[in-house]
Amino acid sequence: MLRTFALSALLMASFALHTNNATAQTYTPAPENLAARDTFSNNRFGIFLHWGLYSMFAQGEWYMTNDDINHAEYAKAAQAFYPHNFDARKWIAAIKDAGAKYICFTTRHHEGFSMWDTQSSDYKITNTPYGKDILKQLADACHEQHIGLHLYYSHLDWTRPDYPIGRTGRGTGRTLKPDWPQYYRFMNSQLTELLTNYGKIDCIWFDGVWDHDHDSVPFDWQLTEQYALIHRLQPACLIGNNHHQTPNEGEDIQIFERDVPGENKAGLSGQDISRLPLETCQTMNGMWGYKVKDQDYKSTAELIRLLARTSAKGANLLLNIGPQPDGSLPATALNRLHEMGQWLKQNGRSIYGTQGVSYAAGGDSIVMTRTDRSLFIHILSPDVKEVTNLPITTKAKNAVAIADGKQFKVLRKGKVVSITGIEVPDGAADYVIELKL
Repeated sequence: MLRTFALSALLMASFALHTNNATAQTYTPAPENLAARDTFSNNRFGIFLHWGLYSMFAQGEWYMTNDDINHAEYAKAAQAFYPHNFDARKWIAAIKDAGAKYICFTTRHHEGFSMWDTQSSDYKITNTPYGKDILKQLADACHEQHIGLHLYYSHLDWTRPDYPIGRTGRGTGRTLKPDWPQYYRFMNSQLTELLTNYGKIDCIWFDGVWDHDHDSVPFDWQLTEQYALIHRLQPACLIGNNHHQTPNEGEDIQIFERDVPGENKAGLSGQDISRLPLETCQTMNGMWGYKVKDQDYKSTAELIRLLARTSAKGANLLLNIGPQPDGSLPATALNRLHEMGQWLKQNGRSIYGTQGVSYAAGGDSIVMTRTDRSLFIHILSPDVKEVTNLPITTKAKNAVAIADGKQFKVLRKGKVVSITGIEVPDGAADYVIELKL
């Protein structure tokens, strides 16, 4: 293992240049890109779909590297992959009913398996017994039902020998034949397919750059050129990269993994918050990909509160589901989606199209969002009886709870504005009071 590591380190050095961050800042977003950023921020809620060959093993998306599975043995599962229950229109209908405005689908995860009919690799869904293009079906359903389509794409690969091996995937039995120029051409060829053959793509969501974040010499992913390719093909297409750092030149959104911006409880989101549109990705249970033993789902109340806290930070929530190998969405996930949708049907105006409001005094019990005409006070704990020091300077007309219509007096003492007499109904996940300005 030590000799393997030394060899890979030498190979890394041969391909490593200065990081992308060192390049001059030359990216100017197109007008349609700026408009797409506004639409993205207004949407506030999306669904992540981690689905690939890994679902066949029911051990999560990192199974190959976590258990050091030989990539050739792992690939044999493709000859049994037949998701006969997959129905793209039903998936998207359920997601739309949940109040989500877009999906982000894993076109190719770290395992290297492509979920579309790529012409750049034989390791793909159309070379399985199922034989159909999963992405094409999802793209058609999204465009028909007016749901945004974001595409996840992995920068790293645990299968291909030309990928310059990083700190993961070392036990998958690949022959060490790294060829960065060839691998880079392969990625860009696939990205060109995704942005040419599947209609309007709202975002490319990259992951995996962190595979080389411990290199002694920074690895050059040539992101600037790759980002330019994407923006040439579809100028409105946003680019995000889950690298756990401040954004690079050419990126249009900033991603936070498993934490709302400004928090770092999971240890993956300690980066500074930029002025770009923000997104938090989080699992519904514990894993991203389907794991048969992982039934530890967050309650609907937890998920609604997470959506409120994320919105209060001015960020979107990208909530994950790991589809089953037969093509079904787990029943518990569908139940959570439906219940979130019911809450959003009533309270959606406090989430969609809002801006985050800083209100440190509330902690995790009181958070706020706003529009030009309203301040929305999200009460996330039944212990809250009053809200004081409201962050408003204009005169408030009235305060009404969205759920039950209860009216509250707005008290002003000097510059301090308060609402008292709050009684959160039993079982309320987020009791929203709308303050008309």
